[in-house]
Amino acid sequence: MTAQRGRDLLIKIGDGGSPETFTSVAGLRATTLAFNATTVDITNADSTDMWRELLAGGVKSATLSGSGVFKDAASDAALRTAFFNAGVGNFQIAIPSFGSVTGPFKITALQYDGPYDGEVKISLSLASAGALTFAAA
Repeated sequence: MTAQRGRDLLIKIGDGGSPETFTSVAGLRATTLAFNATTVDITNADSTDMWRELLAGGVKSATLSGSGVFKDAASDAALRTAFFNAGVGNFQIAIPSFGSVTGPFKITALQYDGPYDGEVKISLSLASAGALTFAAA
């Protein structure tokens, strides 16, 4: 695989329709997707020589974050609505030359930053809220 442009890593928000249409979150300059696996410790008095034992599988999760320039676009309105409704919505993350990850996420932080000598910026953080699916490119 060759190097990819970071700007092609896209966060898209779903419209809740059937079939669902995804719109790229406008103005993002930096995007991060992280997959996490948490262990579940099941060590007990019967564990061999008291070696830690872990439950197979554990707990999987993903976090998503982005930051960029506030564009006051339709995607910004969708983000605001999703945050203030405190709901869970479908998001899609396009990973160039790799595929896409789609599933339910909850917006855990939405921040607007407006320095007196610069543009208004937006930052957001999301946490997975259910099973995610992967589709190869």
